[in-house]
Amino acid sequence: MKNPEKPQPRFCDYEGSNYRTAFWQGRGREYEDLVERIALRRLLPPVGERIIDIGGGFGRLVDLYRGYKEIVLMDYSRSLLEEAQQRLGTDSITYVAANLYEMPFVAGAFHAAVMVRVLHHLSDVPGALQAIHRILQPGSPFILEYANKRHLKGIIRYLLRRQQHNPFQHDPWEFAELHFNFHPAYIERCLIDAGFRIERYLCVSYFRIPFLKRLVPAPILAKVDGWLQQPTAWLKLTPSIFVYTRALGEEAASPSSSIFCCPRCGNSALAQETTTLHCTVCGARWSMAGGIYDFRQPLE
Repeated sequence: MKNPEKPQPRFCDYEGSNYRTAFWQGRGREYEDLVERIALRRLLPPVGERIIDIGGGFGRLVDLYRGYKEIVLMDYSRSLLEEAQQRLGTDSITYVAANLYEMPFVAGAFHAAVMVRVLHHLSDVPGALQAIHRILQPGSPFILEYANKRHLKGIIRYLLRRQQHNPFQHDPWEFAELHFNFHPAYIERCLIDAGFRIERYLCVSYFRIPFLKRLVPAPILAKVDGWLQQPTAWLKLTPSIFVYTRALGEEAASPSSSIFCCPRCGNSALAQETTTLHCTVCGARWSMAGGIYDFRQPLE
């Protein structure tokens, strides 16, 4: 049972935002999209059973998961999931609105997980990684992207005294509300403590420089970036770092029927009604309206 007295970790909520059109579509970020796809194709096994995209929003990267039998797209923003549903349909995709810290999935529900451009919006990184580890089968890959505070531009600016924040300090840096940059050593420690084995890194977005993106076509920049991602990974000097990890732990049985559990009490015996899931233990009812499982707040 969730402790009502315990303060909930902060996270960024994109409900009602026009994130796709305001940040991605036609906003000069074709290069970033291309290099992140290159990195994911390198790290993510192309086929598998059940994969979850945590904080996947409007489903920008879902086409990369088509080799998996089942795809779960999870985000706290129902409006972004509705947009994804309109674009992508419902074939092999399950849409879930939920709090990352209280995910409504039974232990070991997934065989792979991806989280890109999400960690920098979370105030409790250890708690988030522990929650992700719980829902993964032992040995499952987890690909994490995080914003790196120790990138080359930040180091140069610090050495020239053009920025006050020290990129070599290990503590997360909240440079704006719920916008964090992280030191690689901090993320590595959090991953290991949460039960993940780190196996591979990629350095991504070498050319995230506005004037350079205006001068050079995005596909060319992305191709060169792709050449550099692996050979320079040990340096960890780019603004974006991808990490390939595997969940450690004892073998767990895959869920035989539903992957869901009640986020309020943890009970996995949820009775399906017309447009709701009903917890048979605590009595909470969770919406299934519109083909989106909504576990953010129980129905009254």
